[in-house]
Amino acid sequence: MLAPIVRRALHRPLATIAALGVVLVGAGSASGATAGTSSFAPPPAGVTDVSAPVASSPVGGIFAETSVWRQDISHAPLHPDSAAMSANVAKQVKDHWGGVAAFNVYKFGTSVYTVPSTQKRVDVKFDDCQKKGYVPSGLYGDGGQFVSVPIPSNAVPAAGTDGQLTIYSPGTDQLWEFWKASKKADGWHACWGGRIDTVSTSAGQFKDHFGASASGLAVTAGSIRINEAKTGVINHALSLQLIAPKHYKTVSWPAVRSDGWSTSASAVPQGQRLRLDPTVNVDALKLTPVAKAVAKAAQKYGFIVTDTAGAVAVQAEAGDGVAAVTGSNPWYGILGGTPSYAVMKNFPWDKIQVLPDHYGKPGTETAPAGPTCNA
Repeated sequence: MLAPIVRRALHRPLATIAALGVVLVGAGSASGATAGTSSFAPPPAGVTDVSAPVASSPVGGIFAETSVWRQDISHAPLHPDSAAMSANVAKQVKDHWGGVAAFNVYKFGTSVYTVPSTQKRVDVKFDDCQKKGYVPSGLYGDGGQFVSVPIPSNAVPAAGTDGQLTIYSPGTDQLWEFWKASKKADGWHACWGGRIDTVSTSAGQFKDHFGASASGLAVTAGSIRINEAKTGVINHALSLQLIAPKHYKTVSWPAVRSDGWSTSASAVPQGQRLRLDPTVNVDALKLTPVAKAVAKAAQKYGFIVTDTAGAVAVQAEAGDGVAAVTGSNPWYGILGGTPSYAVMKNFPWDKIQVLPDHYGKPGTETAPAGPTCNA
């Protein structure tokens, strides 16, 4: 069976990038749902199922300190073709949307709910939005990706046609991400998605063809959190979407697949790790506070190419889930009146560097494959 490919809608910069909203829910009752059925009975008396905003999230994200998302790559070697590949990325920015990369936080994101291990569990129904004509294997049955998911009854998928929804259960060490999620009269539905078990030791990869990104990498892993934007400190690698990633036959770890299409010799594959030249004096640049935080994180932890989009885009945590509870999207205050499409203005994309293929993959040689700066 061919693996279904999830493609990002190619929207204008205001809607090209996945983002996320973090929400904490109260305890529900644990219930194992039967495969292929929906379990939307009201919570038992005395059990709450009401969401509330989370004030903070784990420093560096939910994945292990040893994961690809948390590694310091400021002294890593460069790809032999780093100069040409980085120029390819810079040109994609320069040639589109006034030469400014996207930073979208109001649509096409993913709302993230952090739930207790006792949260009531339900099965998610498969919506055949891609007209496959069948229910793909692996969604239901023992260990099925859509089975027994602890979704709060009042969860709100992110705005936009991607309708992404993420559920994180620290107590069971699991993560679910869904694409085109919606709640209907008979329960929760999604067009695609997947589950990661043992999140604390994971590289943020969904197995096989599951997950909500084209690369198979968790959308949550490289997204900029609201609290990170508030403090100006990001302690993890950042997801980067490109307009023209290398053809999908070429994939670089940690990505497990791709929907790239470019046959250019200098095209960058999904999964490739990039960084901002560590010698750049970020504080001297005329950047917004958020872009400055992005730049410093990109110097130490780098970017990882995760998806295809209509603009080169950095992912950020959307405020949809918080706004649904409080009535206010925190990003309006964080950005201080700067429109989302201008957040990344003046970012030095011409100073981007590309690391070797599969850099950091366990069991592979990561000795220098080229210079430590673009020639």
